[in-house]
Amino acid sequence: MKLLVATRNPKKKKELKSLLKDLKITVVALRGFKNVPHVKEDRKTFAGNAAKKAVTIAKCTGLLTLADDSGLEVEALGGAPGIFSARFSGKAANDLKNNKKLLALLKGMPERKRKARFVCAIAIAREGKILKIIRGTIGGHITVSRRGSYGFGYDPVFIPTGYKKTFAQLGPEVKNKISHRAKALLRAKKFLAKIT
Repeated sequence: MKLLVATRNPKKKKELKSLLKDLKITVVALRGFKNVPHVKEDRKTFAGNAAKKAVTIAKCTGLLTLADDSGLEVEALGGAPGIFSARFSGKAANDLKNNKKLLALLKGMPERKRKARFVCAIAIAREGKILKIIRGTIGGHITVSRRGSYGFGYDPVFIPTGYKKTFAQLGPEVKNKISHRAKALLRAKKFLAKIT
């Protein structure tokens, strides 16, 4: 049985494959498939975007497909960047630009007003139909500057509750146990073990 992980982000793919490694299933990535469209993330929720990706790619490839959509919600910004996390700083957005924009918007705010949470929605689809949608979250707060070199996205500016270091400082071993994606994938693995 093959499971297609529907992402073109190499860092996310590596994280997902690591978290799924103990399943008795072959995890494959999008890279080996031709004519698979780029799915526009135009839904209003993480779950909606994940479901759209999973269904579209499952239809194109004929494989059991896992897709996720995840991002950062900052309380002081009314939940932004939210579903726009990857493109928060505009069309030429990248991790550094997104981090800088976020830190600039929160400049001068005390820690108690810098509450945030990472959200992950995972959708599993087969033959163009959603089999399961799973959600994971982790709370924390935003730092005043970037710290650490591991991970990707907002990892250098997010300190999870109960820790003193950012995800980018904690490294993959800790992050892959406590993150929003780890929580969602743990539940996804239990579901996948039942259906494969």
